[in-house]
Amino acid sequence: MAAVIECRGLTKRYRGATALAGLDLTVEAGQVFGFLGPNGAGKTTTLRILLGLVTPTAGQAWLNGHQVPDPGGLAQVGSMIEEPAFYPWLTGRRNLEVLALSGPALPGQEDPIAAALDRADLTTVADRKVKGYSQGMRQRLGLAAALMRRPALLLLDEPANGMDPAGIKEFRTLLRSLADDGTTVFLSSHLLAEVEQVCDEVAVIRAGRLVAQGPTAGLATARIRVVVDPADQRAALALLGRWPTRADGPADLLVEAGDGRAVNEVLGQAGIWARQIVLERPGLEEAFLELTGQVDHAAAPR
Repeated sequence: MAAVIECRGLTKRYRGATALAGLDLTVEAGQVFGFLGPNGAGKTTTLRILLGLVTPTAGQAWLNGHQVPDPGGLAQVGSMIEEPAFYPWLTGRRNLEVLALSGPALPGQEDPIAAALDRADLTTVADRKVKGYSQGMRQRLGLAAALMRRPALLLLDEPANGMDPAGIKEFRTLLRSLADDGTTVFLSSHLLAEVEQVCDEVAVIRAGRLVAQGPTAGLATARIRVVVDPADQRAALALLGRWPTRADGPADLLVEAGDGRAVNEVLGQAGIWARQIVLERPGLEEAFLELTGQVDHAAAPR
């Protein structure tokens, strides 16, 4: 599949502070792609560079095959970066009409603004003034603005801010339907449970660098939890050195291996008999915390 986003060695420094430190990233077409990282990791900076709002210090980026900041790469791109800004004294519909007048011609639909409002579930409040909108409604209006030109690529930065659980669920359904219709969605979000449910692939960045990328379900490495007697733990750690292994309490070991029988055989040959061996696959949240260095294994609940 064609790459719609490509970053190579992307670097950005602000007065000595490094926001991006050689980011390499490839996003293929036709999927919902999750872009994850802790605060300050460089997610918003990356989106701003892709949209031509910020100039990188070094490195290169391509959008739809066009090297940034070539405007040709933005021809079929919709975006919502941080909280969208609208005229509060105008209605939601009128705000979109103003935006349509200030940009390229809308595609040849019967009524692209009405279609965008409907897709963002705002038709019933479209003629109310935006000053009376909740934050979640303003977020959905920002999404409607991004959808007016039926983009092939949608760049979203924390789009579910302020939405209630029902709104988040509807939003998740919308993103999946967009991908099913051929729109590539690039989603930066802190809502890991939602990312896990809606994204086909995720990338995790830390301190401006890519630390992991792959299918959402496979991001976390399968591991074996081995429970031994406390007196055997040090010996077991030494025996299992062929796999990445760490202690997770006085008797538990976590072994990055997918075959519990092999682990048990190694221990049994040395006369160490495990009380329990269980295959585990951490969820996206735990994998994210581990990848970004935000979990203390010694203090983690067992």
